[in-house]
Amino acid sequence: MALRQEPHVLVVGGSDSSGGGGVARDIETISAVGVRTCLAVTAVTVQTHDAVIAIHHLQPGLVADQMRAALRANKVSAIKIGMLSTGRVIVAVAAVLSEYPWIPAVLDPVLASSSGRPLLEAKAIGAMKRDLMPLCRLVTPNLIELAALVGSELAADEDDALQQGKRLLAAGPQALLLKGGHATGPRSTDILLSSNQEPIRFEAPRVAGSMRGTGCMLASAIAAHLANARSLHDSVVEGKRFVLNRLKENSAG
Repeated sequence: MALRQEPHVLVVGGSDSSGGGGVARDIETISAVGVRTCLAVTAVTVQTHDAVIAIHHLQPGLVADQMRAALRANKVSAIKIGMLSTGRVIVAVAAVLSEYPWIPAVLDPVLASSSGRPLLEAKAIGAMKRDLMPLCRLVTPNLIELAALVGSELAADEDDALQQGKRLLAAGPQALLLKGGHATGPRSTDILLSSNQEPIRFEAPRVAGSMRGTGCMLASAIAAHLANARSLHDSVVEGKRFVLNRLKENSAG
């Protein structure tokens, strides 16, 4: 019974049979921060580290039922949302979030796998922006996702990314973290945007090599720190520190 009263992050997303991303990476990350997890699976994927072979979508009602059961069973202090796969699932997830407006939600808008296979129906982007983003405390698009969400070409520079971010912010999320991992240069810059403050930049050295699931990891680490009652700014700082340390460990290995 005592475990139920500890802060939990409700993870909403798809499975990854390789373990490199999806809910496996989310749970690993949140547990490493020291927070408990509960789960609502949106889709089951068949994939290796190189390719997504198949995707099996769960029914929207089943996704919503999982969320409500997890929320009843535990003290959920933050929600992390990843792969949603269809517009109907997005609407179902948004309906549950609207019942718990006091719980901060972090949305990693997963649109495609690392290998390039779409993980969200193209026609579902509108539902994500209209129905889901206004309910989220933070949305964490990379530059490719940002361009797709606003219907533009990939940002050419930081100023271009800021303009796209401001357009997306108008869709309703309380804040955006624009991830600079797909940019070039010796340093990677993420930008925190919200309507009531100037952009805040977080710079870090660009680590050589690559690692799957870093987007899942960052959003999950931020959600875990929000669950521990950290401010959004401090949660982003700690989340980025967590990911950078993991990237360094992976590069050294």
